[in-house]
This record gives sequence, structure tokens and C-alpha cells, in this order.
Amino acid sequence: PSDCGLKALLKGELPAILILDIGGTHGVLPTIDRELLESLPNLKVIANSGVGVDHLDLKMISSFVVKVTNTPHTVADPTADIGIALMLASAGIQVEVHNISISPGMDYCEADILGVKVAGATQGIVGMGNIRYKIAMRAKAFEMNILYHNRTQRNYVRNIGQEEQADSATYCKKIDSLLQQADFVMLVVSLTPQTHKLIRKRELELMKPTATLINISRGTVQIHWLTGVIRALDVTSLEPLPRLPSLSCIVKKLKNIVITPHLGIKTDKATYMITEEGVENILAALNGLPLPSEVLPS
Repeated sequence: PSDCGLKALLKGELPAILILDIGGTHGVLPTIDRELLESLPNLKVIANSGVGVDHLDLKMISSFVVKVTNTPHTVADPTADIGIALMLASAGIQVEVHNISISPGMDYCEADILGVKVAGATQGIVGMGNIRYKIAMRAKAFEMNILYHNRTQRNYVRNIGQEEQADSATYCKKIDSLLQQADFVMLVVSLTPQTHKLIRKRELELMKPTATLINISRGTVQIHWLTGVIRALDVTSLEPLPRLPSLSCIVKKLKNIVITPHLGIKTDKATYMITEEGVENILAALNGLPLPSEVLPS
């Protein structure tokens, strides 16, 4: 709910749960502050749809003995799908020739418009966890050389209840090494003080001039997104992007940017499964059971 929606709740019976449909707010995040929590003495759980909880002060919420949950298990596949889709869109010429094809002045398509070969290229994934694994498994289908960087190296991941060797990915201890080698760099990290502005001008300059940066995490993980290497973004620093004529003109003229409006998990099945996972968390909280997807303060 919006801030107005939260206040409206106070007029009726004080709730034991708050459901935050972050995926549907398109950047308009509700304010969960101390004043609100003090007004909700019956509150037991804040159920967040999606994975990211960077909009919540987990330590402050925990001080009110209120639990926070998210839905990490159901978003991995659609998030990996949008990452691969953006990679293909940025590598191919489909977006550009589509715009040319529907242009009123289009007589013919230039024969020298060329895309980038994906098969056999090097995919660099910044981040770990289930989404990274899902992306790597998809990249393997394109016979890509897969690198990853994370604070810790992991040789095994859990998949369908069994321990399996992790997708033949090569660990890069330093992010610089990954940036210098990769043809496609995909950001798959949670927004934390450590990852805020992780990719700056310096990091962009380490990348190959022909490389593509794909961001499916949070917009503020990177800066300087209008210049330099090719960008494929499902997230931006401001969401939605300001509807400024000057900004629109700049983006339209740039051929090295593909943007989608943070809708990577918006598929029919994912939306249904997110709801199911959220309900499981809520019922567990109300019945005093362990929460399947509790998010603890770090």
C-alpha cells in the first residue's frame, strides 16, 4: 500500500500483517517508520513481495519484535530470464531494426547494421545466490565462458534438494579481473552500503569498449549510465524515469542503451507464485511457526 493506504488501515482493526507489493508500486515505496510501527501494536510480520528489502530499516523493525519476509524462491527464474533477454537485446539488432522498420521514413534497412555474437562470449556475473546460478545455467546453453565475482567463493550450490557442482563458472577474487575479461557484465547483487555505486566511472573504464553492462539488481548500484559501454537496464536510479523532454531526446538518440521499467518478475506464473510464497510466510507468522523466507537484520 501507499502511505495513504497505510494510514487508512489505522481507521479499522489494527492489523497483524502488512503486505508490501513493491513490484506494483513502480518506485513509489511506502514509508515504514517508527511512528507507524508504534501505531500498530498487533503487528507481527511485514510481508514483502520480491527479494529486495533495501527500502526497509530491518534493525529498527526488529526492535519492535516484528518479522520481515520476502519471496526469494519464486523470483529467481523470471529475474534470470530478463537478464538473458536484456543480454540478447543488447547484443542483437532487433530493437534498432524494429525502430527502423516502423519509422515513417523507412525505405530500406542498411546492410551494415551488425549485432554481436553471444555464443562463445564471456559472461561475467557480479553476485552470488540462486539468481546468479540460474543465469549461469542459461548462459551455458549459449556455450558462454562464465566468470563470477562475489565476496566469497562457492563451489557448490543447492538445486532441487541436491548438491551439484556450480555451473563450471570461474571465480574472480577481484571484480577488476572480471570487468576486464567479460563481454557481458551482469549485476546481480542486493543493494547494501557495500554495493551502492559499486560500478563507477573507474569500473566502466576497465571494461572492454565493446562490452555490455546489464543491471537487474538496483539502479543505484551503478552510476554514469548514459555514457560509455553498452547498457541494458531493468533498473534505473530514479523509477520511473523522469518524463523530461530533454532526457527522452538523449535516450532516444543513444544506440547503446536498452531500458525496461523494472518489470523483470512480472509474468503470470511468477506473480501467482510470489503470492503463494507470501501467504506461506504470513500464515507461518500468524501461527507462531518458523518463517520460510524470513529476512534478518545483518
